[in-house]
Amino acid sequence: MEENEVFDEQTPVEENATEVVEDKIADPSKSKDAKWYALHTFSGYENVAKENLETVVTKFGLQNRIFDIIIPMESVVEEKNGKKKLVERKSMPCYIFVKMIYGDDLWHNVTRTRGITGFVGPNGRPLALTEEEVRKNKLEKIKVEANLQIGDKIEVIDGPLEGTIGQVQSVDAENGIATVLVEMFGREAPVDLDYTQMRKIEL
Repeated sequence: MEENEVFDEQTPVEENATEVVEDKIADPSKSKDAKWYALHTFSGYENVAKENLETVVTKFGLQNRIFDIIIPMESVVEEKNGKKKLVERKSMPCYIFVKMIYGDDLWHNVTRTRGITGFVGPNGRPLALTEEEVRKNKLEKIKVEANLQIGDKIEVIDGPLEGTIGQVQSVDAENGIATVLVEMFGREAPVDLDYTQMRKIEL
């Protein structure tokens, strides 16, 4: 494949290929048929694969079949030259996740996109992620009720700051996020945390 190619010419789909009947709903991404799948990429090609698949979605008008493409990231503390800093890195190198309504007619569109080697599943066939896997990889925001107010003390229970005590500075209840003032690298700094990453300390 040429270096600047995004997508090979699509092989015609056999006449008896399975057809997907899309739900007649306002937002097809909310359909029960819309599921998350893992795709394997060439090493170091995660961003290229994501961008090229987005191009394929636009080129072939697949916006009602392929809804979201995510490169899993995580925050980690790195130390360099005696200084620590919080950085973002890929949590699962060589993988991207795609939310889509899969059908055999999309096989070539996805697997022949430059940078993608195939679906993750038995014999390379697509296998949708379970709800637990979706939660574990934080592919969709989980609605969590938390009675947080400005000034509340919290403990971070997930992520690189796990075990840190902080104070709530602001609350975004609609998106389930709070800005918390924590001590980090010897000084206080505000960080945005999901409700799922903290617990309120009852005084």
